[in-house]
Amino acid sequence: MKFVPLVWRNLLRRKFRTTFTLLCIVVSFVLYAFLMTVRSAFSMGIDIAGVDRLWMINKVSIIQFMPISYMNDITAMSGVTMATDCTWFGGVYQNNPVQFALIATDIAQYLKLYPEFRVPPEQLQAVLADRQGVIVGKDTAVRYGWKIGDHIPIQATIWMPKQGMTWDFNIDGIYDGDKEVDKTQMFFRYDYFDENRRRGQGNVSWFVIKIDDPAHAADMAARLDAHFANSASETKTATEKAFIQDFAKQTGDIGAIVAAILAVVLFTILLVVANTMAQSVRERTSELAVLKTLGFSNGLVLGLVLAESLSLAVFGGGIGLGIMWMSVKNGGFNNAFLPNFILTGRDLAWGVTLCILLGVLAGALPAVAAMRLRITDALRRA
Repeated sequence: MKFVPLVWRNLLRRKFRTTFTLLCIVVSFVLYAFLMTVRSAFSMGIDIAGVDRLWMINKVSIIQFMPISYMNDITAMSGVTMATDCTWFGGVYQNNPVQFALIATDIAQYLKLYPEFRVPPEQLQAVLADRQGVIVGKDTAVRYGWKIGDHIPIQATIWMPKQGMTWDFNIDGIYDGDKEVDKTQMFFRYDYFDENRRRGQGNVSWFVIKIDDPAHAADMAARLDAHFANSASETKTATEKAFIQDFAKQTGDIGAIVAAILAVVLFTILLVVANTMAQSVRERTSELAVLKTLGFSNGLVLGLVLAESLSLAVFGGGIGLGIMWMSVKNGGFNNAFLPNFILTGRDLAWGVTLCILLGVLAGALPAVAAMRLRITDALRRA
């Protein structure tokens, strides 16, 4: 610890250069953390997808609809233990472009299919007794300052009500869940929705189907699709995980894209920091010779230069990670399609590791050069 002031003074020797190098490191690790949250957002649903849940959509596209009457045939098939319908509603609250997923469904059945969504029993009873009732995720409730009993208007964007352009809902429940659970969605009653929309009565967007044996998921999906073959609305059924993976792949191989961008960014910042340290050592050649003359060992000189590089990398990287962590924590990046922006503990740990690795690699060559510096050669240059 007694050498900390010496390290600090050396870092402040060229304040302008140190500041700009530090800013480069901060920006690099903000980018690292952001890309990690994007990767997590695309993979989070895949990680927690139920192995015993199937999704059924229209064979043409998920934006095409199917008759809700399919529910009777689905639940009558052997191997199906439970099912419910879902319809994407859309809608806008307070003209805010960053919205949440609003879904019309059979709320009681949906919560049985997704037990990871936790709602207090009295709140569930309240929403089932209120045709305009909704349950909303904790994150969205906190974001807008909503509480139980609030009345909220949602402006229609897809499904127009029979009167006007605004749907009125009452918040009767707020659901919670583990960290990985999407707590930004809102669910309301399909019967209320179907009775009050201007068009499309009796149609739904997709079905969620629970089966008794996940090992037979592929066979069950094939049986379901065969049952509705040659109907007016043919179907495509697959596991929940497969559908989420397909959605993620529409954007490309997120993991490969993230890895490529980070490799370029971190290699570039490595060159920047290494150049800063090399310049710093060259400028202090005579001072390093004096330190050796005073008894500083080669190992100690090596350690001092590495300490400077590590301090710069860890401090800058820590600021960058901290900025992104606060932004993600406050929900600044959430939206209806990628609601689970989470900077995981594993990604933070990797970020800290990269900070240390950056400091060591950037300072290694200048530190070795300083260690090998001969006193006579250094004083002769001075």
